[in-house]
Amino acid sequence: MRLVAVSILGLLALTGCSSGKPAREDKEWIKLFNGRDLSDWVVKIHHHDVDENFGNTFRVEDGIIKVRYDQYGDFNEQFGHLYYKTPFSSYHLKLEYRFVGALQEGAPSYTLRNSGVMFHSQDPRTMPKEQDWPISVEFQFLGGLGDGKPRPTGNMCSPGTHIVYQGQLDERHCIESTSKTYEGDQWVKAELIVLGGSRVIHVINGDTVMRYANPQIGGGVVNRFDPAIKRDGQLLTSGFIALQSEGQPVDFRNIELKDLSEKQ
Repeated sequence: MRLVAVSILGLLALTGCSSGKPAREDKEWIKLFNGRDLSDWVVKIHHHDVDENFGNTFRVEDGIIKVRYDQYGDFNEQFGHLYYKTPFSSYHLKLEYRFVGALQEGAPSYTLRNSGVMFHSQDPRTMPKEQDWPISVEFQFLGGLGDGKPRPTGNMCSPGTHIVYQGQLDERHCIESTSKTYEGDQWVKAELIVLGGSRVIHVINGDTVMRYANPQIGGGVVNRFDPAIKRDGQLLTSGFIALQSEGQPVDFRNIELKDLSEKQ
Protein backbone atom coordinates (compact mmCIF):
# COMPACT_ATOMS: atom_id res chain seq x y z
CA MET A 1 0.00 0.00 0.00
CA ARG A 2 1.34 3.45 -0.85
CA LEU A 3 1.69 5.92 1.97
CA VAL A 4 0.62 9.48 1.34
CA ALA A 5 3.49 11.83 2.09
CA VAL A 6 3.12 14.34 4.90
CA SER A 7 5.17 17.44 5.58
CA ILE A 8 8.89 17.20 6.12
CA LEU A 9 8.38 18.14 9.77
CA GLY A 10 5.84 15.35 10.17
CA LEU A 11 8.15 12.79 8.58
CA LEU A 12 11.00 13.78 10.83
CA ALA A 13 8.78 13.63 13.88
CA LEU A 14 7.73 10.09 12.91
CA THR A 15 11.25 8.84 12.29
CA GLY A 16 13.14 10.93 14.83
CA CYS A 17 16.54 12.56 14.51
CA SER A 18 19.63 11.03 16.03
CA SER A 19 19.66 13.89 18.55
CA GLY A 20 16.07 13.19 19.58
CA LYS A 21 15.01 16.64 18.43
CA PRO A 22 13.04 17.47 15.28
CA ALA A 23 15.12 19.17 12.61
CA ARG A 24 14.48 22.85 11.96
CA GLU A 25 12.15 23.59 9.07
CA ASP A 26 13.15 27.20 8.55
CA LYS A 27 16.43 26.52 6.76
CA GLU A 28 16.74 27.64 3.16
CA TRP A 29 16.90 25.43 0.12
CA ILE A 30 20.30 25.33 -1.57
CA LYS A 31 20.42 25.05 -5.36
CA LEU A 32 23.02 22.35 -5.98
CA PHE A 33 22.72 22.85 -9.75
CA ASN A 34 22.98 26.45 -10.93
CA GLY A 35 21.32 25.73 -14.29
CA ARG A 36 24.32 26.99 -16.27
CA ASP A 37 27.31 24.67 -15.85
CA LEU A 38 28.89 21.88 -13.81
CA SER A 39 31.33 24.08 -11.90
CA ASP A 40 30.15 22.68 -8.54
CA TRP A 41 30.33 19.04 -9.60
CA VAL A 42 33.01 16.34 -9.93
CA VAL A 43 32.95 13.56 -12.56
CA LYS A 44 34.19 9.99 -12.05
CA ILE A 45 33.65 7.45 -14.85
CA HIS A 46 34.79 3.82 -14.75
CA HIS A 47 38.08 3.34 -16.72
CA HIS A 48 38.85 7.07 -16.39
CA ASP A 49 40.46 9.37 -13.87
CA VAL A 50 38.54 11.73 -11.61
CA ASP A 51 37.45 14.94 -13.41
CA GLU A 52 37.64 13.33 -16.88
CA ASN A 53 34.17 13.85 -18.36
CA PHE A 54 34.69 11.22 -21.03
CA GLY A 55 32.59 11.72 -24.17
CA ASN A 56 30.98 14.81 -22.64
CA THR A 57 28.76 12.35 -20.74
CA PHE A 58 27.45 14.98 -18.36
CA ARG A 59 26.47 18.23 -20.07
CA VAL A 60 24.24 21.23 -19.42
CA GLU A 61 21.66 22.35 -21.97
CA ASP A 62 18.50 24.41 -21.48
CA GLY A 63 18.93 24.48 -17.71
CA ILE A 64 19.07 20.67 -17.54
CA ILE A 65 21.86 18.24 -16.67
CA LYS A 66 21.78 15.79 -19.56
CA VAL A 67 23.43 12.36 -19.50
CA ARG A 68 24.33 11.28 -23.04
CA TYR A 69 26.54 8.71 -24.79
CA ASP A 70 26.63 9.91 -28.40
CA GLN A 71 30.44 10.10 -28.32
CA TYR A 72 30.96 6.63 -26.82
CA GLY A 73 30.70 3.89 -29.41
CA ASP A 74 30.40 0.69 -27.34
CA PHE A 75 29.47 1.45 -23.75
CA ASN A 76 32.31 -0.70 -22.37
CA GLU A 77 31.10 -0.64 -18.75
CA GLN A 78 31.86 3.06 -18.47
CA PHE A 79 29.51 3.56 -15.56
CA GLY A 80 29.71 7.16 -14.41
CA HIS A 81 28.75 9.40 -11.54
CA LEU A 82 28.52 13.17 -11.19
CA TYR A 83 29.21 14.23 -7.59
CA TYR A 84 28.25 17.44 -5.90
CA LYS A 85 31.43 18.98 -4.50
CA THR A 86 30.38 18.95 -0.82
CA PRO A 87 29.44 15.96 1.38
CA PHE A 88 26.31 16.13 3.55
CA SER A 89 24.97 14.23 6.56
CA SER A 90 21.34 15.12 7.35
CA TYR A 91 19.32 16.71 4.58
CA HIS A 92 16.25 16.79 2.36
CA LEU A 93 17.14 16.47 -1.33
CA LYS A 94 14.67 17.09 -4.13
CA LEU A 95 15.03 16.89 -7.90
CA GLU A 96 13.21 15.92 -11.09
CA TYR A 97 14.30 13.29 -13.61
CA ARG A 98 13.10 11.85 -16.90
CA PHE A 99 14.27 9.06 -19.19
CA VAL A 100 14.83 9.90 -22.86
CA GLY A 101 16.11 8.03 -25.92
CA ALA A 102 17.43 4.51 -26.33
CA LEU A 103 19.87 2.45 -24.29
CA GLN A 104 23.46 2.89 -25.46
CA GLU A 105 24.93 0.00 -27.48
CA GLY A 106 26.80 -2.41 -25.22
CA ALA A 107 25.16 -1.24 -21.98
CA PRO A 108 23.79 -4.04 -19.76
CA SER A 109 20.11 -4.81 -20.31
CA TYR A 110 19.29 -4.12 -16.66
CA THR A 111 20.26 -0.46 -17.17
CA LEU A 112 17.36 0.13 -19.59
CA ARG A 113 15.36 3.10 -18.23
CA ASN A 114 17.44 2.86 -15.08
CA SER A 115 19.34 5.58 -13.25
CA GLY A 116 19.53 7.02 -9.76
CA VAL A 117 21.18 9.14 -7.12
CA MET A 118 23.98 7.77 -4.98
CA PHE A 119 24.22 9.14 -1.44
CA HIS A 120 26.44 8.69 1.61
CA SER A 121 29.00 7.90 -1.10
CA GLN A 122 32.73 7.69 -0.69
CA ASP A 123 34.72 10.64 -2.02
CA PRO A 124 35.31 10.08 -5.78
CA ARG A 125 38.95 11.00 -5.22
CA THR A 126 39.32 7.80 -3.16
CA MET A 127 38.21 5.61 -6.09
CA PRO A 128 40.86 3.85 -8.18
CA LYS A 129 40.54 4.36 -11.93
CA GLU A 130 39.16 0.83 -12.39
CA GLN A 131 36.64 0.85 -9.53
CA ASP A 132 33.23 0.42 -11.18
CA TRP A 133 30.80 1.73 -8.54
CA PRO A 134 31.23 3.99 -5.53
CA ILE A 135 30.65 2.51 -2.07
CA SER A 136 27.31 4.19 -1.41
CA VAL A 137 23.55 3.76 -1.17
CA GLU A 138 21.46 4.31 -4.30
CA PHE A 139 18.06 6.00 -4.56
CA GLN A 140 17.23 4.07 -7.73
CA PHE A 141 15.01 5.39 -10.54
CA LEU A 142 13.30 3.01 -12.97
CA GLY A 143 10.93 3.72 -15.85
CA GLY A 144 8.17 1.49 -17.19
CA LEU A 145 9.01 -0.66 -20.22
CA GLY A 146 5.60 -0.37 -21.87
CA ASP A 147 4.82 -4.04 -21.33
CA GLY A 148 2.10 -3.58 -18.74
CA LYS A 149 4.25 -5.02 -15.96
CA PRO A 150 4.83 -3.06 -12.75
CA ARG A 151 8.25 -1.46 -12.42
CA PRO A 152 8.35 0.75 -9.34
CA THR A 153 10.78 3.63 -8.98
CA GLY A 154 12.36 5.14 -5.88
CA ASN A 155 13.91 1.81 -4.93
CA MET A 156 16.97 1.15 -2.78
CA CYS A 157 20.16 -0.43 -4.12
CA SER A 158 23.35 -0.92 -2.12
CA PRO A 159 26.72 -1.13 -3.89
CA GLY A 160 29.18 -2.10 -1.17
CA THR A 161 26.63 -1.38 1.56
CA HIS A 162 23.79 -2.84 3.63
CA ILE A 163 20.77 -1.28 5.33
CA VAL A 164 18.36 -2.14 8.13
CA TYR A 165 14.94 -2.72 6.57
CA GLN A 166 11.79 -3.55 8.53
CA GLY A 167 13.89 -3.92 11.66
CA GLN A 168 16.49 -6.35 10.31
CA LEU A 169 19.84 -6.10 8.55
CA ASP A 170 19.00 -6.66 4.89
CA GLU A 171 21.81 -7.79 2.58
CA ARG A 172 19.82 -7.74 -0.67
CA HIS A 173 21.40 -5.53 -3.31
CA CYS A 174 18.09 -3.93 -4.33
CA ILE A 175 14.72 -3.62 -2.56
CA GLU A 176 11.63 -2.41 -4.42
CA SER A 177 9.61 0.52 -3.18
CA THR A 178 5.82 0.75 -3.15
CA SER A 179 5.66 3.34 -5.94
CA LYS A 180 3.56 3.06 -9.05
CA THR A 181 5.10 2.62 -12.52
CA TYR A 182 5.93 5.74 -14.56
CA GLU A 183 5.97 5.27 -18.32
CA GLY A 184 7.37 7.40 -21.13
CA ASP A 185 9.48 10.53 -20.90
CA GLN A 186 7.50 12.33 -18.20
CA TRP A 187 9.28 14.29 -15.48
CA VAL A 188 9.12 12.55 -12.10
CA LYS A 189 9.68 14.38 -8.80
CA ALA A 190 11.94 12.54 -6.38
CA GLU A 191 12.79 13.45 -2.79
CA LEU A 192 15.30 11.87 -0.45
CA ILE A 193 15.31 12.55 3.29
CA VAL A 194 18.47 11.39 5.05
CA LEU A 195 19.06 11.72 8.78
CA GLY A 196 22.75 10.95 9.17
CA GLY A 197 23.28 7.28 9.97
CA SER A 198 19.78 6.72 11.29
CA ARG A 199 16.72 7.10 9.01
CA VAL A 200 16.24 7.33 5.24
CA ILE A 201 12.95 8.12 3.46
CA HIS A 202 12.18 7.94 -0.29
CA VAL A 203 9.38 10.09 -1.74
CA ILE A 204 8.12 9.95 -5.36
CA ASN A 205 5.67 12.56 -6.69
CA GLY A 206 4.60 13.34 -3.15
CA ASP A 207 4.11 9.75 -1.98
CA THR A 208 6.35 8.16 0.66
CA VAL A 209 7.40 4.89 -0.99
CA MET A 210 10.18 3.51 1.21
CA ARG A 211 11.74 3.83 4.66
CA TYR A 212 14.84 2.17 6.11
CA ALA A 213 17.65 2.81 8.55
CA ASN A 214 21.32 2.48 9.49
CA PRO A 215 23.14 2.47 6.10
CA GLN A 216 26.51 0.80 6.56
CA ILE A 217 29.45 -0.52 4.57
CA GLY A 218 29.26 -4.22 3.62
CA GLY A 219 28.51 -6.67 0.82
CA GLY A 220 29.64 -6.91 -2.76
CA VAL A 221 28.82 -5.45 -6.22
CA VAL A 222 31.65 -2.89 -5.96
CA ASN A 223 34.87 -4.11 -7.58
CA ARG A 224 38.56 -3.09 -7.53
CA PHE A 225 38.16 -0.68 -4.62
CA ASP A 226 40.85 0.44 -2.19
CA PRO A 227 40.55 -2.01 0.76
CA ALA A 228 41.38 0.80 3.18
CA ILE A 229 38.10 2.50 2.24
CA LYS A 230 35.77 -0.51 2.49
CA ARG A 231 35.50 -1.11 6.23
CA ASP A 232 32.60 -3.53 6.50
CA GLY A 233 30.21 -2.78 9.35
CA GLN A 234 31.06 0.92 9.50
CA LEU A 235 27.93 3.04 9.84
CA LEU A 236 27.56 5.65 7.10
CA THR A 237 26.65 8.98 8.66
CA SER A 238 27.59 11.30 5.80
CA GLY A 239 28.95 11.30 2.27
CA PHE A 240 28.70 12.64 -1.24
CA ILE A 241 25.63 12.86 -3.48
CA ALA A 242 26.03 11.76 -7.12
CA LEU A 243 23.87 11.53 -10.24
CA GLN A 244 24.28 8.32 -12.21
CA SER A 245 25.14 7.43 -15.80
CA GLU A 246 24.96 3.74 -16.68
CA GLY A 247 23.95 3.56 -20.34
CA GLN A 248 20.45 5.06 -20.38
CA PRO A 249 20.08 8.71 -21.47
CA VAL A 250 18.45 10.67 -18.66
CA ASP A 251 17.81 14.30 -17.70
CA PHE A 252 17.96 15.96 -14.26
CA ARG A 253 16.73 19.39 -13.19
CA ASN A 254 15.70 21.49 -10.17
CA ILE A 255 18.23 19.86 -7.85
CA GLU A 256 17.91 21.44 -4.42
CA LEU A 257 18.87 20.53 -0.87
CA LYS A 258 17.86 21.66 2.61
CA ASP A 259 20.49 20.96 5.26
CA LEU A 260 18.80 19.39 8.29
CA SER A 261 21.88 19.31 10.49
CA GLU A 262 21.53 20.95 13.86
CA LYS A 263 23.25 24.33 14.09
CA GLN A 264 26.47 24.13 16.09
